[in-house]
Amino acid sequence: MRRQRNVFEDLGFSPQEAAALVIKTRLHSKIVRYAKKYSQAQLQKILNEPQPRVSDLLRGKIAKFSLETLVNYAEALRMRPEIRTHQPAESAAD
Repeated sequence: MRRQRNVFEDLGFSPQEAAALVIKTRLHSKIVRYAKKYSQAQLQKILNEPQPRVSDLLRGKIAKFSLETLVNYAEALRMRPEIRTHQPAESAAD
């Protein structure tokens, strides 16, 4: 069974880079959705970040944030972030 490619691989990223970017974008999306219940002033306090940084987060400027920073934000918002792994699918060659 062949593994599906993702949009990041289609853009030329290696499978490893693409996997990290998928995790990063999914986490960012969840943070932004969850953060909608707070004002930017509240988020500044919760995330311990200045207003321009909070604005960048909410406006989707994902390149400005590392995966580690997003994990820290999710933790600060008490979202209980985690990364899950799965057993590799058996290939037809096995």
